[in-house]
Amino acid sequence: MAGSGTAELRKPVFNGENYEFWSIRMKTILKSHGLWDLVENGFDVSDPKQGMEKDEGSKVAEVEKSTMAEILMKDARALGLIQSAVSDQIFPRIVNEETSKGAWDILKQEFRGDKQDSEPLSVYIAKLFDLINQMKSYGEELPRERVVQKLLISLPKSYDSICSVIEHSKDLDTLEIQEVVASLKSFELRLDRHTENSTEKAFTSLNIESKSSKSGSSSGNHKSQKNWK
Repeated sequence: MAGSGTAELRKPVFNGENYEFWSIRMKTILKSHGLWDLVENGFDVSDPKQGMEKDEGSKVAEVEKSTMAEILMKDARALGLIQSAVSDQIFPRIVNEETSKGAWDILKQEFRGDKQDSEPLSVYIAKLFDLINQMKSYGEELPRERVVQKLLISLPKSYDSICSVIEHSKDLDTLEIQEVVASLKSFELRLDRHTENSTEKAFTSLNIESKSSKSGSSSGNHKSQKNWK
């Protein structure tokens, strides 16, 4: 059984690109170790310490102390997995973090959505499904609703509005992936048209300003020529 689980533990190395896909794979690895809850939510060391001060030497204090020791060991294990899954160029960004949540949040804040806005939706979706197929080869079969959720969650910020519409107007438990992809592609077309129109308006504005400045300068030259005469 140990041999069958080793394939799931192979960590992708994050080098600053494709953060969304790296984070999805790392979540799966951390979950397989039972560590994702710590990474996502962190832990509070203040309450157990307060309890130990109040009940010093009691059985309650000993239980809390051992529980906190277990939490710290699990968090160190999670932090080690994250540290070993980033390149030497990225590692300095999290080198001073002492908790897994701290390291994860720094990477998330800096790289989430990085370079995704300029990537065509078709390429992005192809990469996601390639990732899902890799996860299947590791033995993790994702239900359809989980695939839909992962697709919506990992999209760039420019798709937030359409993702919100899909989440609130559709039943994700019965929604087909093809429907989601079709809605996203339609939204992408509207985004492209909006960008094209904005660019055209900008060029038109520049053209008008250029013409007006030329006419202004020519009339000015004409007046100066009259004065010279």
